[in-house]
Amino acid sequence: MMMKYMQHSALLIFLFSALLGSENKKLAQTGFQFLSVTADARGGGMGDALTTIHTGSASLFFNPAGLSRQRELIDINFSSNNWIADIQHEALSLSFSPRNGEYGVFGFTFHNVDYGELQGTMVWDNERGFIDTEVFKPTAMAVGVGYGRALSENFSVGGQVKKAYQYLGRSVVPISDTSQVVQKNTADALAFDFGTIYRTDWHGFTFGMSVRNFSDESQYAYDGFQLPLTFRIGGSVDLLSFTPLDGSSHSVLMAVDALHPRSYPERVNMGFEYSFRKLFKARMGYLYNYDERGLTFGCGAKIGPLMIDYAHTPFGIFDAVSRISIGISR
Repeated sequence: MMMKYMQHSALLIFLFSALLGSENKKLAQTGFQFLSVTADARGGGMGDALTTIHTGSASLFFNPAGLSRQRELIDINFSSNNWIADIQHEALSLSFSPRNGEYGVFGFTFHNVDYGELQGTMVWDNERGFIDTEVFKPTAMAVGVGYGRALSENFSVGGQVKKAYQYLGRSVVPISDTSQVVQKNTADALAFDFGTIYRTDWHGFTFGMSVRNFSDESQYAYDGFQLPLTFRIGGSVDLLSFTPLDGSSHSVLMAVDALHPRSYPERVNMGFEYSFRKLFKARMGYLYNYDERGLTFGCGAKIGPLMIDYAHTPFGIFDAVSRISIGISR
């Protein structure tokens, strides 16, 4: 048994070591990039390393298999993410676990993006080469339904199907030398997420995988594009399980994810979470092989059935990103 766990650990170490040699350059163009942005504050504070961690309804934004261990009847989580360039991400997740998960856990997600107001332009024969048109507000949203189930005491699976939509303003399209039409610039796509989580008996070490944004090619105007498909494999463990300290009052969770995104070379996310009596939590993470991001920080407090989380991410030449999440489980 120990040999099997050592083999699993060696495999993860090999994968992470291979990732460290990759350069950060873009490999392909993808659309609907908002689907790859983390709105949840717990994930933001832990460097987005939540592939193997059960987080209630918010698991649908990382690995739908994380739904499976919910024993509360209802879990609701709302997150707000003040992203770069004043882009506002808001996410809502809800999960329902009838009969303590006997029939699995059902979930729903909603993700909305507000890009603010932009000035439209059109090519024109003047000194500037263009003229201003209307001021417009591009938006994006996604709605999903998911399901997670524990197939045994150790093994869980889950999946989600979601519909994504974007509105990018209007365009004036000439149809002849003397006439033109105005058309809306919209795009939509159907995408799937699925994943697994396995918890071993060796110090509770957990490993898992997920695939997010699996979809056919989508169409925008006359061009086709792919969604930001991402493969993840990760592991997590409570570091205090290796010590004689009492784990009922304290825990130090370490999680590491290896990512293979369609748009970039491989990346590594690492996160730590210290918990005191499950009432207060302090978090720190690191994002490897990203353009502007590195360290992340966060904290959380539980007040009765209410959980409040905050995350802060320095973003290089941009303003720092702040996330806040409010969740309730009953």
